[in-house]
Amino acid sequence: MLYFLPTPIGNLDDISKRCLDILNLCDIIICEDSRVTKSFINLLNLKYNLEINPSEFYSLHTHNESEFFAKFDPNNLIEKIVVYVSDAGMPCISDPGVALVRFAQNNSINYEVLSGSNALLLAVAASGLVEKEFSFLGFLPNTSRDRDLALQNALNSPYPVVIYESPKRILNLIKDIAKLEPTREIFAIKEATKKFETKFKNSAQNLVLSLQNANLKGEWCVVVAATNIINQEKITIDDINELDIAPKQKAKLLSKLTGKSVKEIYNKLSNRDKNI
Repeated sequence: MLYFLPTPIGNLDDISKRCLDILNLCDIIICEDSRVTKSFINLLNLKYNLEINPSEFYSLHTHNESEFFAKFDPNNLIEKIVVYVSDAGMPCISDPGVALVRFAQNNSINYEVLSGSNALLLAVAASGLVEKEFSFLGFLPNTSRDRDLALQNALNSPYPVVIYESPKRILNLIKDIAKLEPTREIFAIKEATKKFETKFKNSAQNLVLSLQNANLKGEWCVVVAATNIINQEKITIDDINELDIAPKQKAKLLSKLTGKSVKEIYNKLSNRDKNI
């Protein structure tokens, strides 16, 4: 049997009794980083006077999926108690694990996902910005063009948007939002459930000032309030194609809308001499 277990995102006391019971019985642990997980198991054994002692540890993450499934015996998932954990929080939510879920589904292997710690839902509940619907973007792309496009889409969302961010990039994220929409309301939480958990809620422009003087260490979860523009009419590719402007200008506008390169679009416009 295969179990996906959520691990605490900061406070060890957030581990559930059911998770402890399964860990105490498991034969194999599949994890994101075996060093992190072994340290976590040692802490649990000390704190709760347990003897969690799986016979094997396997590492599975986004960079070794093909290698893992080529070597791992799927019979283990049927004959033994196997646990998957990520480094912290709920597996498969901006964390590895999805490939193992799909593997179990494709091979008719029974699996179960336990409930538990999750930074996303904690931030949503603590923000005061979400009543029902929201969008989750996880970590934004690293590259400038893709990141700018993702951020613009987030600000255009009719629902509050949740974003994960690292301590190295959190200030730049808020600065980027402030440049585009200085009065947009933002909630941010760092070190959730830990001793130095800190919450911030303010307009983007004021939050920049607060973060410039704050300790930014720790993982961050940011909730951006929904846009105040209701029934906003979006510009479409057809709208731009209908504009009587030079192909180079049209290519730049289409590039911002689609994310494709200006050169690629310009070449297509030149070949068609009209639109894309």
